[in-house]
Amino acid sequence: MADTIKADLSVSIGSLKLKNPVMTASGTFGYAREFEPYVNLHRLGAVVVKGISLEPRAGNPPPRIVETSCGMLNAIGLENVGVDRFITEKMVSLQDVKVPVLVNILGDSIDEYREITKRLAGVAGIAGIEVNISCPNVKKGGVAFGTVPEMASAVTRAVREESTVPVIVKLSPNVSDITVIAKAVEEAGADAVSLINTLIGMAIDHKSRRPKIANVIGGLSGPAIKPVALRMVYQVSQVVSIPVIGIGGIETYEDVLEFMLAGATAVQIGTANFVNPRASEEAVEGLACYVKEQKLRSIRDVIGALILP
Repeated sequence: MADTIKADLSVSIGSLKLKNPVMTASGTFGYAREFEPYVNLHRLGAVVVKGISLEPRAGNPPPRIVETSCGMLNAIGLENVGVDRFITEKMVSLQDVKVPVLVNILGDSIDEYREITKRLAGVAGIAGIEVNISCPNVKKGGVAFGTVPEMASAVTRAVREESTVPVIVKLSPNVSDITVIAKAVEEAGADAVSLINTLIGMAIDHKSRRPKIANVIGGLSGPAIKPVALRMVYQVSQVVSIPVIGIGGIETYEDVLEFMLAGATAVQIGTANFVNPRASEEAVEGLACYVKEQKLRSIRDVIGALILP
């Protein structure tokens, strides 16, 4: 392990400096401390905690997770403790984590996003905010913020105005052209974009003739969505000048390299955490070995280095 430390794995997401490009994905890593018995948090590039809303949310009734072919379908319902309790309890316990902590936020209106950001401003230990724009805008008939450029832009601008740390906007893949949304949030002040969030799917039990999750539909994640995520990361990286963070079916360091070749500066590992809690740490180790074996100056040499036909 001593040799791997010599490899330069550092990357930058705006003003945010990471010692390596491996982050954890929101909703799959709890509030980080839950994974401490299984993974050395201090070896990761950053941790992204589960989504935080203005008020506590109980989430959807079970069953709300089901395994699918090469993936997982979930309809957790964004269960969380709410921003005030998060600040007084969860962030306090993360003060000594020696990696950047990013807070994923969500809301039902632009005012909610703005208020959450205000309350998080200046809280010790918060290195960045990731904005989940896959949520429905209750004031606009339930249309997801991330599906309309103007709405995505408005949320981004509101958060950017109130935030004292870098703002990353997490893009939904459930759109006709993700590059349009990416450009809209960049113009509104986003410091980076992360993609993709889950694809919308469902699962049915043919014996009972009932949906396998109580919410009927849910978010598909895991290896099944990796080709879609890679394609979207590649497309977005071609049209924005801000860093792109790749998400979707990443399990190994080889997966990380594919996303970086496609244009990602960093990645987030999500569903793999449920299968192998050490997946993120093992990916860091693999990247270090790769940089040394390939005699690269830095892992940054891989970013966007895809060789086209």
